[in-house]
Amino acid sequence: MPETAERIEISQLGVLEAVLFAAGNPITAAELARILQLDVLGTQNLVAELKSDLDRRHSGLTIRQVAGGYQLATRPEAFAIVERLSEVVDRKISAPTMETLSIVAFKQPITKAEIEQIRGVRVERALQKLLELELIAEVGRKNVLGRPILYGTTETFLRCFGINTLEDLPELPTTEEAAAGLDAEQMELFQEVQQLQSQNDADTEEQEAPMAHDDMPPAE
Repeated sequence: MPETAERIEISQLGVLEAVLFAAGNPITAAELARILQLDVLGTQNLVAELKSDLDRRHSGLTIRQVAGGYQLATRPEAFAIVERLSEVVDRKISAPTMETLSIVAFKQPITKAEIEQIRGVRVERALQKLLELELIAEVGRKNVLGRPILYGTTETFLRCFGINTLEDLPELPTTEEAAAGLDAEQMELFQEVQQLQSQNDADTEEQEAPMAHDDMPPAE
C-alpha cells in the first residue's frame, strides 16, 4: 500500500506567503484581511513579519508595497538570474516613448497637444504604444474648446516602476536647477520650451474663463 503523505500544518506566515504568491498582482491589506479572516492592523503586522522573515533567511523573494497593495516579488539582486528563465517578446520602451511617459507621469492629467508642445514633436505613436502596454489611459476630457482627451498613468505603471503612489515620484528640479547645467544651445531650447508652456497656460486660462455678461451671445 502506498504510504500516506504526512499532513503539514502551515503557519499564518506560510498561508500569507501562499496567498501573495497566488495573487500575483498587488493585493490590499483590506482584501488580505478578508481572506485571512484577520483585522487590517493584524494583517499589516503579519505582512511586516513575513517580510522580515524573508530578509532574515536571505530569500530570493521580498514583499513590495506597490499600487496601494502588497506584492510578493523577486528581490532585485536575483533579477539578472531569473531573467534567464524566459525568452519573451522584447517589450522595451524606446527613448522617445519613455520621454512621453515621463511627461505624462509628472504633468498628468495632460493632453496630446500639451505633450507635443513640451517635446516639440508629434507623439501619436508613443501614446499608442503606452496605451497598448497599459502604462497610460484616458482619464477624462479637458474643459476647453474641442474637449481634448486627458491622459494619466495607470496601476500597471505603478507596478512596473515599483511605486506605491504617484506621491512617491521624485521631485522635478526647479527651473533654476534645470538651467544651471545647460550650454548656450540647450539654454536657448529650454527657454523656447518655457515660452511655449507659458503661452499654453495663458491660452488654457483664457479658454476656461467664464464669459462676461457683455460677451454673451444675444438670445434667439
